Amino acid sequence: MAGAAPPVPVELNAPDVEKRLSPTEESGSPTGTRVDVGATEADLEKAALEEAYNAEYPDGGLRAWLIVVGAAFITFSTFGYVNSWGVFQAYYQETLLQDTSPSNIAWIGSIQYALVFIPALVTGHAFDRGHLKIPMALASALLVAATFLTAECTKYWHFLLCQGFAIGLASGVVYGPTVAVVGHWFKYRRGLATGLTAVGSSLGGTLLPIAAQQLIPRVGFPWTMRIIGFILIFTLGVPNILMRRRLPPKHVPGGLLNLKAFKSLTYSVYCAAGVVAFLGLYTVLTYIDVSAASVGIPTEFSFYLVSIANSASLFGRISAGFATDKFGVINTVAPMCAFVAVALIYGYASGVYVSSFILPLYHMGEIADVGRRAGMAVTLTAFGAVAGPPISGAIASASGGYNAVGIYAGTVILVAIAMMLYTRYLVLKSMWGKF
Repeated sequence: MAGAAPPVPVELNAPDVEKRLSPTEESGSPTGTRVDVGATEADLEKAALEEAYNAEYPDGGLRAWLIVVGAAFITFSTFGYVNSWGVFQAYYQETLLQDTSPSNIAWIGSIQYALVFIPALVTGHAFDRGHLKIPMALASALLVAATFLTAECTKYWHFLLCQGFAIGLASGVVYGPTVAVVGHWFKYRRGLATGLTAVGSSLGGTLLPIAAQQLIPRVGFPWTMRIIGFILIFTLGVPNILMRRRLPPKHVPGGLLNLKAFKSLTYSVYCAAGVVAFLGLYTVLTYIDVSAASVGIPTEFSFYLVSIANSASLFGRISAGFATDKFGVINTVAPMCAFVAVALIYGYASGVYVSSFILPLYHMGEIADVGRRAGMAVTLTAFGAVAGPPISGAIASASGGYNAVGIYAGTVILVAIAMMLYTRYLVLKSMWGKF
């Protein structure tokens, strides 16, 4: 009808079910959900949930954009922090852990990278079942505490436990449901919202290494870590206040794993592409600092290369939001990863990929199951993230330089690109089109 008002975005919680739908009412949802007079309480709840999930997404407004702000603070505190590892790798090699091999030191960073992804399997399923605030608060506290404890570390196994396992695990639990929460509030502008969310990662990866590089000579390593800990208290406090889900929990059949998802060749190939991509993706952030120093670049400048790469990814993450909404996710991600393979504008290209990786998964099943589906995919990529930097370190040690490392990283990313393009072909049945 020409004069009809557009449907109003619905924000519905479980306690609202009986108020929204009585046994004799017809739902006012766009789908016209009708509830029979003799409907049970379970029927009423199911009808209300269907109304909520079929309603229009806000796709904007103050509350929705505050979710994006909170999510950006999360990526600053998790991915931004973890992406700063290259500075610590170089510092440990030159000072605190100079008797430890670069490959062994790299395991600290690799465990961090992996544990940012691995908890997604649990946090995604927990989010689908309605758990968000308590896990986020507990993990935030652990992340801050582990940062303060890193200041007291003196031996390799100390750093492995505090900076590798504790910081990595806490970051993973905090970050896990972030993209799913944003997905509750945005649909048509989801790419833009996700890209803006990932800006926090670039800012964290840019500012934290610079802070560490400037503070260590002035106040020492212990106080540098304590100052970073105080920064995290603020940057994690904001999202703990702002983040909330819009849609109520919806019962999804099955447990922690949804193995039926792997019956889809599209989903399986895309997950495999993520594993392969991360085998090479973090090689640059891990070794760009020490490789620059090895060819004579002063350490005063080489420290900044990690920040330069992360700052370049800022523009990649923002433009990825616009590009994925307009051209499709795979169409945007694959050519940008090709730039990574030839080491051109690494930060920009990696920013596009990392910020957009989750988006295709929204289209591979129901929105109610997106947390579990994304959790499985992200957990699988952890195997690539944990193995990639040590493999690169072993190659560097065996070859006596970093040329072979670049060839390795570029090759595996090219393989990942081919797999992503095959994913697009499986969906579209054509090599061209938006996906």
